[in-house]
Amino acid sequence: MTDRSEEPFPPSCESVECVHCAALACLTASIPADKTALAAAMHADWLRGHLDARPDCGRCLVRDIAAPGRPDRPRLVPPRQVAARGLGSAEGRAALVHAVAHIEFNAINLACDAVYRFRDLPQAFYADWIAVAADEARHFALLVHRLGEIGMGYGDLDAHDGLWQMALATAHDPLTRMALVPRVLEARGLDVTPGMIERLRSAGDAATVACLETILAEEVAHVAAGTHWFRYLCAQRAFDPDETFLALVAEHSKGAVRGPFNLPARREAGFSDREMQALGHTG
Repeated sequence: MTDRSEEPFPPSCESVECVHCAALACLTASIPADKTALAAAMHADWLRGHLDARPDCGRCLVRDIAAPGRPDRPRLVPPRQVAARGLGSAEGRAALVHAVAHIEFNAINLACDAVYRFRDLPQAFYADWIAVAADEARHFALLVHRLGEIGMGYGDLDAHDGLWQMALATAHDPLTRMALVPRVLEARGLDVTPGMIERLRSAGDAATVACLETILAEEVAHVAAGTHWFRYLCAQRAFDPDETFLALVAEHSKGAVRGPFNLPARREAGFSDREMQALGHTG
């Protein structure tokens, strides 16, 4: 989450472009290297004051996007058809790196979609999700490099489309998006990554451990950004945030937020004791 005391320089020249257009370009880019470059450029341009939120921009009117830009591979299959492999084998560890890379690729799209789709929000909202998109692009590149080290590429294995399906389900409302993407799907990564790190360390895979440790440390701030904006939107609507979050989880996730939970990381990301106690009873 960005430091809100450091807003980008105010737009002051004719070169200033629409941030929603920049996010849409990144969202729809299908070549992974192009998408990561566009995410990094969007962040740099925002910090230089070269982008501004223009809710009524005629070049990027909000529309339904059935699928973001993505390469032909990986082949997308139902989640149950994605092969699970244990971390005790080299193949299993490679499959894990590929799966996390796919998550990070989709996380770029989710952050860009939030910037593109949700208009008339504070400048700090766009600052946060532009920064998240740049982080996710770095994470993806880190994992693609690791895949190359072990003789694989992104797309060599099947993957599923669960993250983008949640983006579609929450496209109507930024409050619902903030509740269910950062605070459910991304928060799940906070829970499971420490266990993966320990198993990889036991297997002697120090290079993948280093990747996941970097990602875990930075993902806490992403979930915290979701918490901040979820509560901001609840306050705007006079909603109780704990009750609203738990109701949305029950409605959209069938209450199935499974433990064990990474309590220190979730608390750092802003989860309340009431939320944690209630989620613990649903697992």
